[in-house]
Amino acid sequence: MAASTMTIGGQAAVTERTFGVRNPATGEVFAEAPECTPAQLEAAMEAAAKAYTDWKHDEDVRRQALRDMSAVLMGGLAELGPLLTAEQGKPLNDANLEVFASAMWCTYFADLERPREVIQDDDEALVEVVRRPLGVVAAITPWNFPLNLAFWKIAPALRAGNTVVVKPSPFTPLTTLKAVELLQSVLPPGVLNVVSGGDELGAAMTSHPVPRKISFTGSIESGKKVAVSAAPDLKRVTLELGGNDPAIVLDDVEVGSVADGIFGGAFANNGQVCSAIKRVYVPEAKYDEMVAALAERARAVPVGDGTDPASKLGPINNAPQFARVKELVADALAGGAIAAAGGRPMDRPGYFFEPTILAGVSDGVRIVDEEQFGPALPVIAYRDLDDAVARANATHFGLSGSVWGADGERAAEVAGRLECGTAWVNVHLALAPQQPFGGFKWSGVGVENGPWGLAAFTEIQVVHRSRTGSGLSPVTSMVVP
Repeated sequence: MAASTMTIGGQAAVTERTFGVRNPATGEVFAEAPECTPAQLEAAMEAAAKAYTDWKHDEDVRRQALRDMSAVLMGGLAELGPLLTAEQGKPLNDANLEVFASAMWCTYFADLERPREVIQDDDEALVEVVRRPLGVVAAITPWNFPLNLAFWKIAPALRAGNTVVVKPSPFTPLTTLKAVELLQSVLPPGVLNVVSGGDELGAAMTSHPVPRKISFTGSIESGKKVAVSAAPDLKRVTLELGGNDPAIVLDDVEVGSVADGIFGGAFANNGQVCSAIKRVYVPEAKYDEMVAALAERARAVPVGDGTDPASKLGPINNAPQFARVKELVADALAGGAIAAAGGRPMDRPGYFFEPTILAGVSDGVRIVDEEQFGPALPVIAYRDLDDAVARANATHFGLSGSVWGADGERAAEVAGRLECGTAWVNVHLALAPQQPFGGFKWSGVGVENGPWGLAAFTEIQVVHRSRTGSGLSPVTSMVVP
C-alpha cells in the first residue's frame, strides 16, 4: 500500500512520525498514517484562512465544485471502497455504498436552493436576512462511517462558503486522507485540508484561534470536552454525540413482519451506528416470539472479513470497542441475562464478536442503560405501554428511536412521545441528506443535513436598505435602547 499523506494548502504533507492503522479483521497493523505536527496544524489553519478570502465570494463556483467533488469520489470508488473495508472492517459492498453516499451528499448540497429571505419590502425599506459563511471550520470525524460522516460536514461547510480542516479518527484515517488528496484536482488550494493524529491533535484544533466553527461527531465524553475547549473563543459548535436508541414494539404487531426491520436497525454496520437500535421493548405476550425471531436472524447472518463477498457483518472496528462490548455482555450474563444467540467473541483473529441477542434483561443493567455500540441487543419485556415509553425516555440520551405497530397512526402517536431527535415509525435508520439529524439532551447540540444543516455553517446578517432618505426609521426612537 502506498504511504498516506496529509493534504495542506493543496499539497501533500509528509511527516517524520507515523502511527499504525490496524485491520480489524486481523487485529494487525497493515498501514501507517502520518502524525501531524503542531507546525503542520498551524500551516493547515493558515492555508484554510488564506483560501477563505476568495472561496467565500462566488456561490456558483462552490456549487459546481461540489458537483465535481461528487464525480471525483465516484471515480475513486475502486480505490476508496477497499481501503475503507481494510481500515474499518465493513463488508466491501457497504464500503462502496458509503463512498456513493458521500458523493450523494456533495450533489445534494450543490443543488440545494437557498431562497432569498426578504422580511420587509415597502416604501420604508428593503430588509433582507442573508446567510454569511463563518470562516474556517474544524471538522472532527469518527471511525464508524469515516468517509460519509466527514462529508456530512465538508459538503455543507464548503457550499456555505467556509473552508475546512478535517481530522479523521486515528482508527480510520486512510480513506479520508486519500479522498481529500483526490479532491485537490477540483478545489483551489487550501479550501479542503486534512490532518491526522490522535486526541491531542483534536484538542489542538478545537482550541486553535483560527476556526470559527467546530463540527464534531463522537462520544458524549469527548463532545463535552470539545464544547469546553471552544467556549473561551465563543466558537460555534455542532456536536453529534452518542445514542441509546429505543425501539418500542406495540401489542398489535405480527412479529414476523417487523423482525427483519428491527434486526437490521440494530445490527447495521455491526451495531456501530450512533442511531442504531440499542434496546427493544416488547409486550410480554409477544416477548418470547420476538426473542426467538431475533435470535434466529442473529445466528443466521454471515459474519466475516469484509473482503469476503459472503460477509454481511464484519468485525468490531477497534480493540477498545471490542473490549467494551465483551464487558457489557459479560456483565449482563453475570446478572442473569440469557444469550438467546451469541454472547461471546468468535474464535478467530481480529475483533469479531458473535451477533448477540440478550433476553431476561431490564433497565438498570449496563447494556440497557449505556450505549454498547456493537453487535449485542438487549430485549426487554413490558406490560404497560406508558411505562415502556417512560423507560425509553428515562436516559440522558435522545438521538433517535422507533415504534413498530400494525396501526400506523397509533404508532406515530407513540413515536411523538419519544424524547429524541428522530422518531421513526415501522422503520429505523432511514437517513437522507435532506433530512435533519441531531439529538436531544446529551445526544448533541445542533443538527446536520438538509437546509438546517447548511444554515448551521452560517451566521445571519440583516441587510437593511432605507428608502425614506431620512436616515431614521419611524420606530427607531421606540426600539433603540
